Parts: sequence; C-alpha cells; structure tokens
Amino acid sequence: MPHVRHRTATDDGKAGVRQRDPLAHRTNDTERKRDAAWLEMPDGQPLRLHDWPLPQARGGVLLVHGLGEHAGRYGDLARWFNAHGYAARSYDQRGHGESPGPRGVLSHPDDLLADLAVVYADYTRTLGAAPLLLGHSMGGLVALRAVLDERITPQALVLSSPALRSHASPGLRRLAATLARLAPNLRLRNGLDLERLSHDPQVVAAYRDDALCHDRVSPRLADFIFRAGAACIADADRLEVPALLLVAGEDALVDAAGSRDFSAAAARTKRLTTRYFAGLYHELFNEAEPGRGQVLMQLEDWLERLAA
Repeated sequence: MPHVRHRTATDDGKAGVRQRDPLAHRTNDTERKRDAAWLEMPDGQPLRLHDWPLPQARGGVLLVHGLGEHAGRYGDLARWFNAHGYAARSYDQRGHGESPGPRGVLSHPDDLLADLAVVYADYTRTLGAAPLLLGHSMGGLVALRAVLDERITPQALVLSSPALRSHASPGLRRLAATLARLAPNLRLRNGLDLERLSHDPQVVAAYRDDALCHDRVSPRLADFIFRAGAACIADADRLEVPALLLVAGEDALVDAAGSRDFSAAAARTKRLTTRYFAGLYHELFNEAEPGRGQVLMQLEDWLERLAA
C-alpha cells in the first residue's frame, strides 16, 4: 500500500503537520494554503483537510460534503458537534474546494470511495477510535456506498439528503453512461437549482459568492452518482451500522423518493432511523429557523440514544 502522510506546503518543501491558529486573520490565498493540512492519496492526489479539534472529546465525526461545494461550508455544523462533545474533520473531495485538479472530474469511477476510505482510516488513527460518519447529498451517497461495500465500518452513519436518486430523466442518465465511456472528463454544468438550497437567502447568496464552489460535473462523475444511488437502494438490506437518514420534503436537488425507497428496503435491518422534514429544502443543516433547529434536535436525540 502506498505511503499516506499528512503534509503541509511549507517553504522548504518538507512534509509535516502544522497546527493552524484559529484566531489568525488570513487574507492571502497563498499564505492560507501554505498553512493548511493535506492528506495524500495513494495515486498522489492531495486532499485538503479541515479540522475542528476538541480536547477530551467523547468521539469524532467525519463530514463528507456534496457536489460542487467544499468542506469549509461545514464550519457551523462542525462547531455544533464540538459543542456536543465531538471533534470534527472534513475534507475537500477531489475536484472540489482547495483540493487540486479539474472541477468535477474523476480519474476512476471509484475515486471518491477510495479517497473516503483513506481519509477515514487516517482520522481513525488520529482519534484512536473509529469516528461517526456524516455525508450530505453526494457526500451521503459516497458515505453510504463505502459502508455498504465494507470499505469502512463507522460507529454510526448520518445521511443528510443523500443523492440516492436524481431528478434527471432516463435519457439524460443514458447519455451520461455513454459519455462516461467516450468523453469521461468533459466538464458540463451540473444544473443544480441554487435557489432551492435553503429558505435562508443568506445561505444561497453566500454559496453564489463562494469562489470555492463550482457548477461543474463530468460524465464519469454523473454516471457514478446515478449508478451508485441505484445500487445503494438495491443493497439497503446490507446495512449493518446504526444510521440516521434525514430527508428534505421539498428537495429540488435530489429526488427524495430515493431516500424513501432506501428507508423502506432497509427497514428489515432495524438499523435505520428515518426522519422526514416536510417543507424543508435540500441543505437541512443550513435551513432557515425553525427548520434547522428541528433537524439538529432530531440529530441530537439520535446521538444521545446511540450513546446510551
């Protein structure tokens, strides 16, 4: 297995881990990236890590972001976990955020699954115990597929609006499969309706103004999302870890029917708890109040029951 290490882009080029000063004011992109923590994948791809450590934590949680966004958008949720006794880590998936490479492009259909397995193993070593796993949207799909494939075995799994089914037409899905063979790295617009991210207009505006967010997807990535979502639903009875599924009732970015079908198929495992939020949009953890508070209340209750 290739050597995996933390690295920081220091002036002298030496690898190592550097602690960031959370109070430091970073205005220069070069300085910010130099001070960042990175994890190198077996194929040489570096991924940007984001950490919210907590001394004497009761455990940890690894957060996996969705299509077109990045881990830095999860600071509020990570600090919520800190307040409830958990250290938190996230990372910019390849083709996203500060992780280098063409936006929305994969070298291999399973890249995101392999990356998660490496990041999860590294965080487990850091914590000294297996963390919880939380994935949102495409990140929820990646997290669930990795668990069902037994690439990782987290203590528990949280899925927020997972991309288990798309609103894309059958014709578009067939086109993605064809292009994945003929032009896998062609970068196309992902077509996400940003106005339906959240009822909070500030969330939508911040996303639009975020230079690290993008609107691109390649045929190989789109085909992975379509195929993996269907496979997760088909394999729902293989779920063996405690899991919480959070479903947005008015989700315009993914088809919530996929979550409903997964929930029904996984019921026999008695490992899945499902909570539906009628009227809420896709980004449940970024919704306007009182919706966001209701989602976090359900998450807190589930975590307490899990601990008990």
